[in-house]
Amino acid sequence: MALTASELHRRGVAAANARRFAEARRLLATASARTDDPDLRARIDGTVAYVLSQVGDQGEAERLTRAALDRAALSGETRALLYGQLGTLLLHAGRLDDADDALTRALDALPAPTLERANLLMNRAVVRMQRHQLADCTADLEEAVAVYESTGDPLPLAEARHNLGYAALLGGDLVTALEMMTRSRPVLAASSDLAAAISDLDRAEVLRDAGLTTEAETLLGEVAARFGAQRMRQARGEAEFHLARSLLRHDLRAAERTAAMASRRFAALGSDGWAARAEAVLLEARVRAHRGRHASPDDVARTAAALDRAGFRTEATGLRLTAKLAEPGPLPRLPADAPTPLRLRAHEVRAVRAAASGRDGLAMRTAAAGLDLLTTWQRSFGALDLQASVAMHGTDLMLTGLAAAARTRDPARLFEWSERARHLSQQVAPLRPPRDAELADDLAELRMLRAELAGGDWTVDARVRRLRDRARQRQWSATGAGDARTRVTLAEAQTAVGADTAVLSYVFTGTELLGVAVTASAARVVPLSWSRVRAAADGLRADLDVAALTRGGPMAAVIEKSLDDRLARLDAALLAPMLAAVGGARRVALTAPGVLGGIPWSMLPGMRGIPFTLALSVSRWLGDRTAGGAPAPLTAPPSAGTTAAMVAGPRVARGEEEVLTAAAAWPDPAVLLGDAASVSPVTELAATSDVLHIAAHGRHAVDNPLFSGFELADGTLFGYDVDLIPRAPETVLLSACELGRSSVRWGEEALGMTRVWLHAGTRCVIATPVVVPDDIACELLAAVHNGLARGVPPADALVAASAVTGHRAPFQCHGDGLGEVL
Repeated sequence: MALTASELHRRGVAAANARRFAEARRLLATASARTDDPDLRARIDGTVAYVLSQVGDQGEAERLTRAALDRAALSGETRALLYGQLGTLLLHAGRLDDADDALTRALDALPAPTLERANLLMNRAVVRMQRHQLADCTADLEEAVAVYESTGDPLPLAEARHNLGYAALLGGDLVTALEMMTRSRPVLAASSDLAAAISDLDRAEVLRDAGLTTEAETLLGEVAARFGAQRMRQARGEAEFHLARSLLRHDLRAAERTAAMASRRFAALGSDGWAARAEAVLLEARVRAHRGRHASPDDVARTAAALDRAGFRTEATGLRLTAKLAEPGPLPRLPADAPTPLRLRAHEVRAVRAAASGRDGLAMRTAAAGLDLLTTWQRSFGALDLQASVAMHGTDLMLTGLAAAARTRDPARLFEWSERARHLSQQVAPLRPPRDAELADDLAELRMLRAELAGGDWTVDARVRRLRDRARQRQWSATGAGDARTRVTLAEAQTAVGADTAVLSYVFTGTELLGVAVTASAARVVPLSWSRVRAAADGLRADLDVAALTRGGPMAAVIEKSLDDRLARLDAALLAPMLAAVGGARRVALTAPGVLGGIPWSMLPGMRGIPFTLALSVSRWLGDRTAGGAPAPLTAPPSAGTTAAMVAGPRVARGEEEVLTAAAAWPDPAVLLGDAASVSPVTELAATSDVLHIAAHGRHAVDNPLFSGFELADGTLFGYDVDLIPRAPETVLLSACELGRSSVRWGEEALGMTRVWLHAGTRCVIATPVVVPDDIACELLAAVHNGLARGVPPADALVAASAVTGHRAPFQCHGDGLGEVL
């Protein structure tokens, strides 16, 4: 028996919702031919219009919907649904004001809490998201959630909760955004691959705004390809648009190319509002790359006006602001509810213009105000990677302020800006999360997958990515933000340091390298040659690795001489002028920007015999060395009950010898060897130890440093595992190649395993950024424990061990290795 028109329509709707568009069009065409009912035919036409819009024929979709609305004798409900369809079409075309009018007209005619009303509320919420009317958007979504909860249908409920996460993203609440999207994704992914792609598109925006652009761009590229394979040209263009927005942060040429491609795609589809959005990204890339030489004021005005007409007023204001980097005249006024990134951009434009006109004082005040705004936003986050990565939004402000301070040559101002740069992601102390059994299970599964996928790029596996995403979401949600840490002034730092201690703060403005050399009695700005430092550092890591691996033989002396020459040149350009400025200090605290992150300071000739520590910031160093204003010794002598723990991972040539020799310095150490040195026993031991020594093979994960780790008997102990330790040891020694390395994020932020331990509460980490021969590590670190066990501060113990053993190695103290406040 032939199916009725109503049944064919129902099946056509189901096929369209499942993205089976060819099947939907066949069913709907048959349904239309089998009915004379004006209401049913109008509804069929509305569904056909939806299908047309999804495959890129926006103009025909709108024409068909308006033609259906023009027919007489339609019921009020049908007319309301058609207005809802028209509003959805206008939404996809980027005509937000018209879309809001049509959807509101439909909702006014459907007051009852029906499924149809909930669906219309979802669409209007998206309109209001894009107009940045977040309170109205959230109200629509919450009403829709109530309806979906009453029906018990998990898919639309997951979509509504996902969209609440997107609204949180637009409001700057990245933690809630990721949490809601991650929890909704399994239901969406189970419904169809394309629903999963749409979910991934929005999650990529969260990662982008959190500063995790590498992951965001990988995901956006995959999503665009999935949409392209389904011939969903509008959706593909939207993915390309968001990819271009991410590229704006670090690759302006690629952003311009990608935005141009998206703009052409939208123009061909008749999506004028979206075309204007893509054109705005293209113009912003040109302004930032060329200071406006290739973005005419007429183009900016035309595109901004198109954005205003379409309802994208926040983006129109952003484009006009960026254009003012190159144009004179007053800045556009920001609405009271302007999002934080737009307000930060306004500060940036004002600071850049002030600096360009020679008003460095105003440039610094304006940049500082913008960074204070960013700090307020950061205080809602506790997680390490989120605090560090969100600094992306302040990169240009920071560089503008640093450059202005550098031009003053005023030690107090330059020190202030050095501390702003170093302290930006240190200002909020984390509240350690409670034990999370599910996160521990996910990390255990990741360990198994890493072993299973050894030999290839394990990060591309879908199971790995799912677990990594879930681990990140749990860490973001569980790690709270504690009290704000105070940033110290130059005068306060001089009061706190001792008579024999110097602070050497290095500052990089993007083009110029300077130092601020500080003692208790004086402070000087020291000009340094960035070109000489860069020339000496270029290839240094490779030389260090080759020297470590070439032990003996005819080439060893040649390699050693070459390395010594390079280190001497680096010392002369980088360290000697600073030490000369402080008059030969006996002890040193260093702070350094990300561009100097790989320097083996302990191997520079001028540092020989000088105890030093690489501090995250002077403010953090001084703040952590005092508790309530009282001195807080870093390492207590054995009589005070110091506990020491030693761990040797697998396949380390002299690993067991190293930890057993080190253990001999302590009265009652705990030692884990062989199969006993697995992740759970090690983390349990870490929670009860004051000093923890781990000898293991380590790997630094460049793209996601929290997945750096060292190999134990049952797999990798990740950075995320460290956050599960309820009480971190006071001192950690990592005898693992690479785990002293860090990845530079957004100019000044460097993340790595040493930073993970310091974030967790460890006072001092001794680690190396490069390969160290096993025999040197074994002998040097065993000698370090002889000092630690007597209560000697780590930096002093490291210097003494080097003198006793005669070994020169790149092990160095991170955090506070200098002991009690002097």
